[in-house]
This record gives sequence, structure tokens and C-alpha cells, in this order.
Amino acid sequence: MSHIVTRQKSTAVPPIARPPSALRARLLALPRRHKRLLQVTVDTCLIWLALWLAFYLRLDDVYAAQPFGGHAWLFIAAPLLTLPVFFGFGLYRAVMRYVGYQALATVAMATSMSAALLAIAVSLHPEPPAIVPRSAVIIYWLLSLMFIAGLRLAMRQYFRGVAFNLHSGSFLHINQLRDPKVRVAIYGAGDAGNQLLMALRLNNERHPVAFIDDNLELAGRIIAGLPVFGPGEIARMLMEKNPQEVLLAIPSASRARRAEIVRLLAPYPFSVRTIPGFMDLASGRVQVQDLREVDISDLLGRDSVQPDQQLFERCIRDQVVMVTGAGGSIGAELCRQIVQNRPRTLILFEQSEFNLYSIQSELDRHVKFAGIDLKIIPVLSSVRNQERLFNVMSIWKVDTVYHAAAYKHVPMVERNIAEGIINNIFGTLYSAQAALRAGVPNFVLISTDKAVRPTNIMGCTKRVAELVLQALACEALPCPYGSFAEHSIPNRTRFTMVRFGNVLGSSGSVIPLFREQIRAGGPVTVTHPEITRYFMTIPEAAQLVIQAGAMGQGGDVFVLDMGEPVKIAELARKMILLSGLSVCSPHNPNGDIDIEFVGLRPGEKLYEELLIGENVSATEHPMIMRANETHLEWEQLKSALTELGKAVKYDNYPRIRELFLELVDGYKPDDELVDWIDVQQRSAGASARDVDRFAPAIRPEIAQFEV
Repeated sequence: MSHIVTRQKSTAVPPIARPPSALRARLLALPRRHKRLLQVTVDTCLIWLALWLAFYLRLDDVYAAQPFGGHAWLFIAAPLLTLPVFFGFGLYRAVMRYVGYQALATVAMATSMSAALLAIAVSLHPEPPAIVPRSAVIIYWLLSLMFIAGLRLAMRQYFRGVAFNLHSGSFLHINQLRDPKVRVAIYGAGDAGNQLLMALRLNNERHPVAFIDDNLELAGRIIAGLPVFGPGEIARMLMEKNPQEVLLAIPSASRARRAEIVRLLAPYPFSVRTIPGFMDLASGRVQVQDLREVDISDLLGRDSVQPDQQLFERCIRDQVVMVTGAGGSIGAELCRQIVQNRPRTLILFEQSEFNLYSIQSELDRHVKFAGIDLKIIPVLSSVRNQERLFNVMSIWKVDTVYHAAAYKHVPMVERNIAEGIINNIFGTLYSAQAALRAGVPNFVLISTDKAVRPTNIMGCTKRVAELVLQALACEALPCPYGSFAEHSIPNRTRFTMVRFGNVLGSSGSVIPLFREQIRAGGPVTVTHPEITRYFMTIPEAAQLVIQAGAMGQGGDVFVLDMGEPVKIAELARKMILLSGLSVCSPHNPNGDIDIEFVGLRPGEKLYEELLIGENVSATEHPMIMRANETHLEWEQLKSALTELGKAVKYDNYPRIRELFLELVDGYKPDDELVDWIDVQQRSAGASARDVDRFAPAIRPEIAQFEV
């Protein structure tokens, strides 16, 4: 608002803009009964004024009405007939600050009924001492409607701190002239935009100055006191209105359309935020006042894959479902999606106490709020504990297992090789064996595109985990591995793998890192100018896992049509621009944030792939494909796993490398394998005998292998 005052070439605040804040505060602080009494008194005065003006307008005589003479009965009857009607319609229960169009419709009905009662009273009154023209009642009705409704509108603006600006012909927040807030433009002049405008005017944190809308017919018009600009007039709007933020009020637009709008706004020096979707508002998860940064998924230009509800429910509804790694990013979202499909029991299997507590608390609140008949069982344990896995699956008679427990951070696993192998490979093996022993019908592994021709240990471990399930799926009577190898077990379990790319916003992903670096003032670190990745949202990934698991026939590897890969450097650039900042570059040396290329991390690839071969087939879901890939026989793989367990036990990393080269197609390690614990042991001079003596205590999961 200071911008408008300056253009008037005056440093003084116009008289109309000086808020009588003390009087307004006193009125707002009055007890409810005092406020109601004040409303009744003012309405009574307005009824009398409308009645007197009706006589004056009808007869053109100031003295036509005789309130203390022959028309005294009429001036007494009018409020006595009108006020009870107003009480009956609830006009004195409404909060004046939030009077809306529905309240105005109620005022119209109440005044119409009161005018009709007054007309009946006039027609039934015997031989009135003074003439009452019949048309005066109609004029009274129109005047009382205007006065009563107009008073409520004026009071709403007054109590919300809004005044009418005679210079611009629009309503302004008069508090803004004394304490300027963030100036914002709203992209979208439809229902969502107007709803957002109302919310912003209520809380006074942001000051709306303009609308932007794709409908060119609206350009140049005024909506709710704000001028509307077209997409081609953003530069002019920036000069005239000087917004600091643009709020996207287009919750129903497709992600492709939002990506176009974001690209349109990116060159301008303001930050971009969006309002939540109407489903979030309806569910109560967020309020309309809640604004969030533009979701990076809006920049990908690909709409999320819509789930097939029949597939969604096939392995969940009225069944017992278990999620390993239930507290992680993917595991937690799987649990949220599963709860929506009404299983009988949901078992949360998680080794992190805090993560388990967090997801259980969230789900308990949702189940209670939604009134869902569902039992949620938190189990604090690790997938390394074979007996615990079997006990849980057998005692609860689990129908479906979603195996999300894994170490996924590439550089971390690259320097903690032993832990990555034990958790990702043998943890998957133990979970699958437990499912076989307990007769679980469905077992779904969450895999990754890094398992395809990997250059890192994490990708190798996930590919070997896939090989484990593929081998077990092909055996009618697989002979278990390790401590439970005495007897073959009939295979009653369908093993399915789901492979997808990077998940937006997951723990350890690049998007939260970029946001944190931008808040800190930079630089934003990118490993390589050409590095690209496939992306999908966490809910989309969870939905894919559930649907693909329902389509599995045994040993299937499913992949999603994820569109085109995205350059990480371009994502970083767009995130900086959408934060209202500029990129420091040779063309713009005075930019706000620098993008720094730090080199590829250990085991990191420039490009990721989803398929090992080219042999893919369609499924009943149009966006999910089935990959037909080579696999190993169980006996051959079991022998390799024994060797791998022995190599891990004795920290024989050259042998681990050899085994991965034999097992994993396309494995191309960047350098020799290095484990931080092994390096420290060797630098301290630990002998092989020492390692052999302490290995069972250090790695109890390895000690029980039959090596």
C-alpha cells in the first residue's frame, strides 16, 4: 500500500485510510449480549428510517409520516413484527466479520417476510387515523433491505480493517498503509483464486495486488477489487503492482499445465507458491490459508499415474498386510495408501523406534478420525532377525508383505559395504524365507533403477535381492538357505519386484538438500552438469508398488513408464528462480545463488536405466510394464550367497567384487571396494585371526550362515 500512497505524492495517510483501531478493538471486545443489543438497537433505528423515507418518497412531503401522531401505531408495529423475524432467521447469531453471500440471502428473506407481515397489518388495521399508501410498504421493503444488508456489509469491511479507496475504486486493507506486508499476485481468477483472496484479506499477512489469468477475456477487468492481467502482461504487472510473490490458485490444473506456468514465471524476480488442492482442504489436512512452495513435481511436466482401484484392493482389502521398513519414506507412504484400502490388520515392521512411533501415531489418528475398523500392530525389529520375521508372519497369518526395508543412500552404502550387503541382500533373503515358511501368498520387493547395470554397491545389492526372489519364484520346492536348510518348503508365495527411479522428497534425496542450500544462501551443489535422473512422487511410487504386486504371477519385475529423465542441474536452476532469487553465472555475475559442480560421488552414474534388456511386455495397467529378464537357478544362487556371506564375514572385499561381477549383469565398479570399518581395522594392524575371532560378535547375522 505504501506504493499507492507514494504515487499520490503525499507522505500523509489519507483520512479514509486511518483506521479507528481503538474503537474497533473496543467493539470486538464487547460481550456477545452487548453486541446483540447494539445490533437490535441499530436495526430498529434503520427500520424507522426506512419507514419514514418510504412516506417521504411516496408523498414527497417531509411531514407525510407522523411517527408521534396518526402513524404511531405503524412505527411501533414495524420493529415488533420485524425483529422477531430477524431473530428467527438467525441474523443476530451471525459473526459480523464473516458475513457472506449466504447471510445476505438470509437478510433478503427476513426483510421480505417482515415487509409482508407489515402489509398484512396495514390491510387489517381498522380505519387508520392517518392514511398509509399501499405502495409505501413496497418502498419500505426495498429501503429496509438496502439498509439492513448494507449495514452488515459495511461492518464486515470495517471489522476486517478494509476501506474503500476512492482513487483506485477498490477495497484496501487500511492496516496495510500503516504496516506494509508481502505484496502478492494470484494466478487464477476463478473460484480457487477468489477463495484465496478472501483468506488473504482475513489474516492480513499478505496483501493481494492483482490477478493473472489465462482467460484473455478477463484481462483488463476488475475482480473483487483487483485488476486482472493476462499471461503476456506479467512484465507490465510487475512494473505497476510490484508483487513480491505469485500464488498459484489452480489446484485442478494438470501437472503439465503447472509446469508451463512455472516456466512462464521463472524469469521474473518473485517467488512462486501454490495453494493446496481441494481434496486436502476437504480432508482437513491443510487450511486454505496454508501456502506451500511450488512442489518440484510440478516442474517435471508429467501427470501422476492414476491407480486402478481394482488392482489397488486385490492384495489389501480385508487382509492382513505387513510392511517392512514401515517408517521410511516409501514404507510410510505404503502404509498410508494401504490404510485407505481397508485391510483387516496392518503390521508395521521397523527397526527405528522413532520412525515406528511416528508412522504408528499418524495412522492411529487417521483411523480414529475416519472411523475405520482396522488393527495396527507396531513391531520393533530388524529384517536381519530371521526368527522374528517368521514369528510375526506366521502368528498374524500375513497375506501380503511389502518389503521396503533397505539402505538406499548410494555414497553411504559405498563406504559401508558389509552393512549394505547384510541389510539389502540377506535381509531380503530372510524376509522371503520367512514368507515361504509362513505360507504368505504375496511378497513384493521395492527395487530401484540403480539395480540396472550398476556402478555402485547399493545397486548391486538391490539386483542380487531381485535375483533371490526370481530364483525362489521359479522353485516349486526351494531348499532354504542358512539355519533352516534341513527341509524343502512348498512354494505358496508369489514373489514380485517393482523397479522405479528417484522418489521426490524421500530421505536423502536431492530436493530437500537443494531447498536447504537455497535457504542458507548457497551454493547449490550438483555433482555433474549432465547428470540426469528419472523422478516420481512418493504417493505415485507407493501406488505402483501396490498395483504391480497385485498383477504379479511369480518372479515378475515391473517398471513404470516414467517419461523423460530430468537434468539435476536444470532442477536446481528452476528451484533457485522459483524462490525469488537469481542464478549466479558468467552472464549474471551479480546473481544471488551459485550452482557449484562438485564431481560424481563414489559409485554414482551419470544416467540411470530401468531395464536390463529390451524384452518388455504390457500389463493390464497402461503405465506399468513387465520386464522379462534373465535369472539364476536357486541352487546356483545359493552357492554364490554362501560365498558372499563368507567374504563379508572375513572382510574379503576383492572376493565380494568378484562375486558381484559374476552375479550382476553390467556391473562396472568405479574403483576398488572400500569399507570404512575394514580400513580402520587394517590400519590398526588387526590380523585375519582377530577378524575371524570377533566376526561372530560383530556380525551375528553372518555367524549363522552355513559357510
